[in-house]
Amino acid sequence: MENLAIEYENLDQKVYQLVKGMIENRQLLPGKKIPQEKLAKEMGISRTPLIAALKFLEHEKLVEAKPRRGYYVRLFSIEEMVSIFEIREVLEGLSARRAAKVITKDEARQLQTIFQPYLSVDDITDYQAYSRADRQFHMLIADIASREFLTSILQTFNIISLAYQYPTREGLIRHPNETIHDHLKIADAICNHDSETAEKLMREHLRSAISELTKTM
Repeated sequence: MENLAIEYENLDQKVYQLVKGMIENRQLLPGKKIPQEKLAKEMGISRTPLIAALKFLEHEKLVEAKPRRGYYVRLFSIEEMVSIFEIREVLEGLSARRAAKVITKDEARQLQTIFQPYLSVDDITDYQAYSRADRQFHMLIADIASREFLTSILQTFNIISLAYQYPTREGLIRHPNETIHDHLKIADAICNHDSETAEKLMREHLRSAISELTKTM
């Protein structure tokens, strides 16, 4: 844990980014209480900037305050997750379309290397590593597409998506053995500047997650 005791400039923002990263990396799990005193001690700060960060994360719907109990990482219902994925389908479809139009050769190489470690794997069982690759893939496409505007919005939606917790899948809705093929096809379409196909494949990819979610409703 980074100790922030001697860093005063933009302290609230730094604490906010740290806690948000802990939620994204599942160091703080959905439905669990956030240990304020422990975190403040590890960061070398008072609880004031930590509470400020938690209030901002509450505004982003990533945490929730429970009266007389403290702050908890928010755990979303299936209905809420379906709504989130419906929004992701539209925004990330747009991201894929735009990325296909503007992607550079260096960005294409970066995009295509994300899932290379899994090309020769018959059964993907390291869900934590795959979940990180999944987030990196979706966020890189947003970065390429918008350079700024969609990225912050989609980052929050991607973190929220982790809050629907399959016990052994690190927040992944579908099994990696299925989604790896989706990701490779999306990457190929974007790198080949096929914007129409890129959007179509991305939207189908996210609709499949919605279908999986609705099976349990």
